[in-house]
Amino acid sequence: MLYAGGEGRGRMLHLPRTLLRRIFVKVVTRWKEDLGAELFEAALVVPILLMLLLGIVSFGNAYHDYQTITRAAREGAKAAVLPPCALAASGGCPGSNAPYTSDDVWTNFVLPVLKTGSLITSSTVQTQVQTSYTLKYVWMDPPTDTVCGVQLSLKYPYTFALPFTSMNLSTINLSTKVQMRLEEQPTTCSVGNDY
Repeated sequence: MLYAGGEGRGRMLHLPRTLLRRIFVKVVTRWKEDLGAELFEAALVVPILLMLLLGIVSFGNAYHDYQTITRAAREGAKAAVLPPCALAASGGCPGSNAPYTSDDVWTNFVLPVLKTGSLITSSTVQTQVQTSYTLKYVWMDPPTDTVCGVQLSLKYPYTFALPFTSMNLSTINLSTKVQMRLEEQPTTCSVGNDY
């Protein structure tokens, strides 16, 4: 064998073709060892990441729907506690100054917000939401029972679904409850009775 610096000392000198062959063998061996590993890892990780992403989207849609029904309940309760005419206290309202009925609150305040938020997509969904809709009198300060208010509660059926598939996971009822104080306090509060 040939050694740098004379016989028996230093590094071994290789011929160029031997050196190229060793490099080629190392590259090919490493390439063949890692070829299936990336594919196998991707097959394990991609479905999990996709499910996480679709779960985030689904919970985001549920949160949007919950915020929409809460806004609808807030608008309905606000309409129920305020007098229909701003001049009611001074007696300057033309015509009747009767407060809104429960049906008026549903038709003119709650339902338009639900439609604007694209929650009412069919008459079946509207019927389900309308049957869960309640507007009743409540005490706002239960220990003393001196402040009368209204409570509007609402439920909306939300279906968890995976996008781009026909698979529906389950349907849950998103519910909300809003309480507001009556602006013109009545002499007697009909607690528990429908508005």
